[in-house]
Amino acid sequence: METDLLIVGAGIAGASLAAAVAAERMTVLVEAEDMPGRHATGRSAAFYDESYGGPGIQPLTTAAGPMLRSPGEEMGGHSFLRPRGGLIIARNGDEALLDAMVADFAGTPVSLDPVSGACLSTMLPGLLPGWSSALAQPQCEDIDVAALHHANLALARRRGATLLTRSPFTGAVRRSDGRWQVQSGSLSLTASVIVNAAGAWADQVAGLAGAAPMGITPYRRTMVQLRLGRETPASLPLVIDARGEFYFKGEGVGRIWLSPHDETADFPHDVAAEEHDIALAIHRFQQVVDWPIAAVERRWAGLRSFAPDRLPVLGFAPDMPGFFWCAGQGGFGIQTAPSAALLAASLLLTRDPDPRISTIDATIYSPSRFA
Repeated sequence: METDLLIVGAGIAGASLAAAVAAERMTVLVEAEDMPGRHATGRSAAFYDESYGGPGIQPLTTAAGPMLRSPGEEMGGHSFLRPRGGLIIARNGDEALLDAMVADFAGTPVSLDPVSGACLSTMLPGLLPGWSSALAQPQCEDIDVAALHHANLALARRRGATLLTRSPFTGAVRRSDGRWQVQSGSLSLTASVIVNAAGAWADQVAGLAGAAPMGITPYRRTMVQLRLGRETPASLPLVIDARGEFYFKGEGVGRIWLSPHDETADFPHDVAAEEHDIALAIHRFQQVVDWPIAAVERRWAGLRSFAPDRLPVLGFAPDMPGFFWCAGQGGFGIQTAPSAALLAASLLLTRDPDPRISTIDATIYSPSRFA
């Protein structure tokens, strides 16, 4: 099989980039699993939060907002976002953490509104003593991850892309004519460019193609679904700790999704939640509100992959012609997918950037920053 672009990985990164380029270049996605999105994408409790990931990620998130909120007819025409609201809460004595966050996003479109006293107790009934202040994020929204992923895959297919599942990337050699000879599962393919969108496996894929790794490390993130002994408010916001030790959000009546905000360095594999992390999540939650826990109904974990500076890696490898990085999206890969795909597409196809992302400085995400 021959193609122009071979995208390794059909999670949200590979799927959204395929949708952005398939109309202009013959594109094949190869996916190791029997269905796309089984790992980081399919296990995400994603939300749209313009402050999440810090100032280096904010331009991508802000640019993605309109595309998530009002996608074109080709993407189904229905918003991938649902109203939620966010609340970053601080313990007594941690007010400086909130002040620093406000300072970090000064001059940006990010809304961080101070909340304290009775207003805080109204937004989060049952709040225990010791939590004195917060920042409200009215623009925080839930993302329908499955719908977004499926819409990108469907658009890529309509634009001519081919998806090959059960086809793990096992090696590639750059031929004398400048094309790649690729082995993926039982298939032998040739391609002009290999796009590394392999998530936690990104450095492994680079090594199999002879490219230098970027130091992309997968970190385990744990989630649990709790059934509570009381009903939670229908308007419950996403609640995040200013220290970064937990977050939780409502998931139907009397249920929440909770994470201890863990980041444990791991290796690429089908990761599972560990009992210690589940117990830690519950312990931290019980220091915040007086809500009784009736049962742990579900538990799971996913791998979030970061480059050393925690920014995405988007662009051609400086050491290997025809090898393109689209990796290191960490925990913000869903909320930045539309804008990151457009930015990567402009670099991959060497064309002017789409007006929706034209003010974003692509150089800060370039693989060359690690050269």
